[in-house]
Amino acid sequence: MESSLEHRTRSREDIYDEKVSSSTGVPQSEQPYLDENFDDHDVTKPFPIDPDEPVEDRQLSFRAIVVGCGLGAVVGASNIYLGLKTGFTFGPQLFGAIFGYAIVKALSKALPESGILGWLGGGPFGPKENCTVQSAATASGGLGILFVSAVPAMYRMELLSPSPTQDIGKLIALTACAGFFGVFFVIPLRKYYIVRQKLTFPTPAATAYTIRSLHNSRTGAITAKKKSLGLLYTFVSSFVLKVASNYAPGVIYDWHIGWTLYRLGFTGMIRMENWGWIFEFTPAFFGAGMLSGLNASWSFFGGSVLAWGIIGPALVKNGKAFGTPTSDEYPLVSYVGLSFKNPSAYVDKPSPRYWLLWPGVLIMLMYSFTDILLSLIPVFRQLDVRSLNPVSWFSHRHDEVDEDLTPIEDRIPLLWWTSGLAASTIGSCAILASLFHFNVGEAILSLILGFIFSFVAVQSSGYTDVNPVTTVAKASQLVFGSITKASGLALKPAQMINLSAGVVAAGSAGQAVDMTGDLKTGYLLRAKPRVQFVAQLCGAVVAVFLCTGLFLLFVKASPCIITGDIPCPYPAPSVNAWAAVAVAATSPTLPIPPSSGYTAISLGIASVATLLIRNFLIPKKYWGYVPNWNAIGLAFVVPQVQYSIAMVFGSVFNLLWLKRSPISYDMYMFPIAAGLLAGEGLGGVFNALLAIIGVDGSKYGTVVGCPGLEFCG
Repeated sequence: MESSLEHRTRSREDIYDEKVSSSTGVPQSEQPYLDENFDDHDVTKPFPIDPDEPVEDRQLSFRAIVVGCGLGAVVGASNIYLGLKTGFTFGPQLFGAIFGYAIVKALSKALPESGILGWLGGGPFGPKENCTVQSAATASGGLGILFVSAVPAMYRMELLSPSPTQDIGKLIALTACAGFFGVFFVIPLRKYYIVRQKLTFPTPAATAYTIRSLHNSRTGAITAKKKSLGLLYTFVSSFVLKVASNYAPGVIYDWHIGWTLYRLGFTGMIRMENWGWIFEFTPAFFGAGMLSGLNASWSFFGGSVLAWGIIGPALVKNGKAFGTPTSDEYPLVSYVGLSFKNPSAYVDKPSPRYWLLWPGVLIMLMYSFTDILLSLIPVFRQLDVRSLNPVSWFSHRHDEVDEDLTPIEDRIPLLWWTSGLAASTIGSCAILASLFHFNVGEAILSLILGFIFSFVAVQSSGYTDVNPVTTVAKASQLVFGSITKASGLALKPAQMINLSAGVVAAGSAGQAVDMTGDLKTGYLLRAKPRVQFVAQLCGAVVAVFLCTGLFLLFVKASPCIITGDIPCPYPAPSVNAWAAVAVAATSPTLPIPPSSGYTAISLGIASVATLLIRNFLIPKKYWGYVPNWNAIGLAFVVPQVQYSIAMVFGSVFNLLWLKRSPISYDMYMFPIAAGLLAGEGLGGVFNALLAIIGVDGSKYGTVVGCPGLEFCG
């Protein structure tokens, strides 16, 4: 799973659970595909020019934009599905690079080079145009994070209209604020982080190496075919399994062991069902475990055991938290009730989910902030103070050597991005002021915070491959919580400003990280930045409308996404975390049970202490054995333990595969994992369509093996 997870579970040394090559900065799983001429290439500089490589006259093409946006749409749809399930998302970089190569290469051979068909798809296809495909895919696959977190939280807290279809204009406008502002201000960051600081950007670097290997004249075609077929087969299989599970979830997807044993006479096993301990054959989270690695997956599972196997039952037994019966016929009890409509009622009689939410949120916040600060210590030690001058990011003195190896005519003109930045700034201020209760000062502050936090996000991603979007958003929420309290703003408008500001911060920071990473890929491949910029703009336009439309689709199929009713196939843990921070930051008194608050503080301190001990007392080669508290905190927020179980199986499978057959692992690991993720995600979108037209499993399915169809799938 690429690092744009809503809640990051991988440590910075856990990229594909492997060490990164000190010479290339690229994960070892990508290195076997590298041309032998580039095995020891310095990843801070572009690839050397190959005299035998044909000159690419066409880097920007209609086919590259269309295919890239289409692939990004697939990833975007999958990410909204996966994000609503558990808050996880994955990046489209390598997915777009591999599938983009397979599709456009086939078009380039099948269609003639001249005429209208040549304009649409014929003609030579090289690595630079492949980079354009990947850039469009990344941009169009982004922004989904907003619709699995802050936007549904607004509806849960009754800050918008009862139906999202009434707010479609607002949703598109708010998404555009975050999306386009991030695209435009990222341009000076390219020179500062890629050219000046020479950051590695591990995943974008791996993407560049992959594209280079796919176009290798000697082995590229064979490698590309194997990778593409592996991705395609797993994608289709995962898609079919997800759609089929809609009609028989208790047979082929969810195994409710506790419920089955209860029906067979082992009545005490109903507790296993009530606390959510089921097995789910979910390809997506099996693939997520493959990509996240042993440390993150086992930490996530350990957190599930701690939260939903130990603390939760203990709370209920001791009268600190309470469940809600969901059936008059069977002793089925829900422990995952959660509401922010009247949060004060949950102080005296909270559900286990509400009680556990606060420790989970504080663990993730404290751990993420500390991890980022510790990871940036080496950067600050080497930092040239003169480079902090923003003017120097896109200009240089006459006596200064231009370190940018990209020809001037291929760079992004100053007028392009400055005019776009000015327009997006003015437009964002107008939208936030007119539609979301901001005054002009607050609107400008939200954009400034998004800009400032993007430095932290890009620095972290470039140096460690960790994208701290969630942490950035929470920081913005805390800042605006203080501002709205000081101004005496009413509760509902204050909460609207709090969440909207978080959207701007998270969206713009997420875009900045993704776009800078794409520019790093292009820098290594010697692609034209101005071409990538056009592809990113096209992708951003697609993302704004695509993500809004997909959100409306999922809400139409499952209204519980915005109402919070249980049971619900989309628990949306990120939504609850965002809403919790908004409530805490704007309420006059914190609506937190005292025992929950004390536990949150204690575990938050423990997470920070673990990081300090790991970084300063434990040799780096043993860091993989230190628990990842970010994943543990996520388990407190996600009551569906079947996801952590599936990820554990995926990570163990990956380890056994690597030891048994490292060659096939190197060739197929990422394509298979990406296919599993994208296939189930798109299958979930298709199931939503089936629900809307009335031919889904609720009408034509079976409840065999399930307490009820609403408890499965």
